[in-house]
Amino acid sequence: MKKFSFSKFLIYAFISIYTILCLAPMVLTLMVSFTDESTIMKNGYSFIPEKFSLYAYKLMFQDGSSVVNGYIISVGVTIVGTFLALIITGLAAYTLSNKNVKYRNALSLYFFITMIFSSGVVPWYLICRAVGTRDNILALLVPNLLFNPFNLFLVRNFMDGIPDSLRESATIDGANDMFIAFKIYFPLSVPVLATVGLFYGLAYWNDWWNAIMLVDNEKLFPIQYLLLQLRSQIQMLRELQFLSRTGTATPPAESLKMATAIITIGPIVILYPYLQKYFVKGLIVGSVKG
Repeated sequence: MKKFSFSKFLIYAFISIYTILCLAPMVLTLMVSFTDESTIMKNGYSFIPEKFSLYAYKLMFQDGSSVVNGYIISVGVTIVGTFLALIITGLAAYTLSNKNVKYRNALSLYFFITMIFSSGVVPWYLICRAVGTRDNILALLVPNLLFNPFNLFLVRNFMDGIPDSLRESATIDGANDMFIAFKIYFPLSVPVLATVGLFYGLAYWNDWWNAIMLVDNEKLFPIQYLLLQLRSQIQMLRELQFLSRTGTATPPAESLKMATAIITIGPIVILYPYLQKYFVKGLIVGSVKG
């Protein structure tokens, strides 16, 4: 029988309390999304709904709603965009970590400058139009596809910790850089690539800016932009009802906010536990090496 330790009890108690505090907002959000709007306006937020309602979800997924199509667009863009961004970032990081590459320090400085200075919205928009990313699926992919300099340096610092003898041995055996990158460096860099992949995935999933600036076709609207539109419309109806005082039903403004939060965080909550073991290791090692 294990000996009781008061210090372990305190540690477990602290972790349990902290876990409950972290889960409480998510549970509250879920419960409010299933609460009738009139009850929310009367009693405020509650963990136990006084009056259960699915109106907010029915409003989003009603017949003819574009939310399902927006979900498919967002999932597809997130998967494809994250994969391509990881390939580009990984290859660029491998190049900058390769001591045989001439001017690699100058290239690193070139990428570093983009972390400090920004060209602004107007040049960004003109470039996006010039390369053909206007009112098509590329408008949701290409602007976020070019690697983030922070992610690039994170992967490069991790790859700097891989012994050069592996590259040299593979080169002697006749392997080219593409083979070395994909067969040796990428498998050894799974922790940091998973971490960066989570960053890219979150950026693509939460993106609504590109849809506002570059997309007019409603069939290409991502889920985040559609839910933003829906919330704005509900809020406008609520304000008009308040001004006219003739409405008989209460628009689900608060419950709709919580329902949209539940819908949008769903894929991230499901994905994160599978990447958690890589996330901490990749972030720490990639930050301190090099």
